[in-house]
Amino acid sequence: MSRIAKNPVTIPEKVEVSVQENQISIKGPLGSLAQHIGDQVLVEQVDNQVRVKPSNDTQQANAMSGTVRALVANMVTGVTKGWEKKLTLVGVGYRAQAAGDKLNLTLGFSHPVVHQMPAGIKVETPSQTEIIIKGIDRQAVGQVAAEVRAYRSPEPYKGKGVRYADEVIILKETKKK
Repeated sequence: MSRIAKNPVTIPEKVEVSVQENQISIKGPLGSLAQHIGDQVLVEQVDNQVRVKPSNDTQQANAMSGTVRALVANMVTGVTKGWEKKLTLVGVGYRAQAAGDKLNLTLGFSHPVVHQMPAGIKVETPSQTEIIIKGIDRQAVGQVAAEVRAYRSPEPYKGKGVRYADEVIILKETKKK
């Protein structure tokens, strides 16, 4: 059995878990999430814990049990605390401004870039060079952050572009004569 799947997921107070055949739904103070499980994994709720086991002895089922356990743990964290990603803009004239469910970016192009946020994702800009993307679904938050970063990913010579707050860019040395 997967080492990750051996650890049960503890369910905090104010969080409801319902397990159907191939679906798990988690409801908490920030919202609700649902995840398809699949046939290779058995999920059972005992008291205030969720346990994940492989349904057979195949390597695929073993791997999926660890994956499903991690997804359930991320869902519980999402509906209780939420997830967030921080991005920073590095470059002269690079600016960001949140306007409702849209993010307006000025990234050195001849036109402004407007990114529409999907449902369930909120964006904040504490300053013109900082972007905070928040939501309860970890995968959706990471995907939106990756899409915003892809508009102008950091270049290796000056480091200009959109980067994650904790990202380290290794700069290349310029050409010598």
